[in-house]
Amino acid sequence: MTTSVHPANHFADRLAAAVRQKGNPVLVGLDPRVESLPPGLMTGSGPEATARGYEAFCRGVIDVVAPLVAAVKPQAAFFEQLGPAGMTALKAVIDYAAAKGLLVILDGKRNDIGSTAQGYAEAYLGPGAASPWGCDALTVSPYLGDDSLTPFVETAQGRGAGIFVLVKTSNPGGQRFQDIVAEGRPLYRHVADYVESLAAQTAGSSGYGSVGAVVGATYPEQLAELRAAMPHTWLLIPGYGAQGGTAKDCAAAFDANGLGAIINNSRGIIFAHSRKEYKDRFGPARWQEAVEAATREMVEQLQSEIAALRR
Repeated sequence: MTTSVHPANHFADRLAAAVRQKGNPVLVGLDPRVESLPPGLMTGSGPEATARGYEAFCRGVIDVVAPLVAAVKPQAAFFEQLGPAGMTALKAVIDYAAAKGLLVILDGKRNDIGSTAQGYAEAYLGPGAASPWGCDALTVSPYLGDDSLTPFVETAQGRGAGIFVLVKTSNPGGQRFQDIVAEGRPLYRHVADYVESLAAQTAGSSGYGSVGAVVGATYPEQLAELRAAMPHTWLLIPGYGAQGGTAKDCAAAFDANGLGAIINNSRGIIFAHSRKEYKDRFGPARWQEAVEAATREMVEQLQSEIAALRR
């Protein structure tokens, strides 16, 4: 398997360049929820009104974080639950983020077999007009087998996009299946080895491939283990903040240049106005200022850990 896109369009290289430009690996998750939205964004009730509120909220978050971070990660489920209106809002949010210069990683955890996997890949993978949804990358489940990943890898390569394959997820229940021992090693290590082989085959000038891995910050020992085992693989790390992961937990995810990982924070940033440390300082009326403060706080924490690695 070889890179079939112009080098300037290689996803892993674009991600590396964006992280270098912004000087940090923060990824902001866009997970809108009615009960957590600041007041004034909901006008009316029902799916259409909620979709409008979600779009307005996500646009407001993007306005604040676009100068600070490299990428955002919309969670498809919160839009899908609203039906057609929600999907229209999701597309608007993707396009708005891209127009602001952000890379967009859609958290959809898609997969199937054969032509169905191909359909998912063609729908989502490819920035701008390269695909109907215009995403730079998509999260993908590997548990239908290697042939189910092939359409995603090939489509991503052809369109300058990327995928992030679930390897060691941040939720406590993930270990029920991911930690099952087969042939002397846990299942997640088998998945990791295959993902690394795909990453190595699709590597760009940055040394990283178009195929990345999702590895939770809530398992720091396994995170360090997987960083060592996957030298060509970008790691997308959920679990920071509300799920308990810290900057120190994420430190082992980075290479010697401070690259190789993007750290997601959703609730801790987008709903920062409700956090105790920001609630009195900003309150709901100044929710965007709280988003900015929380983003800058996370940036500083991660920059400190990365700097420590280089000493």
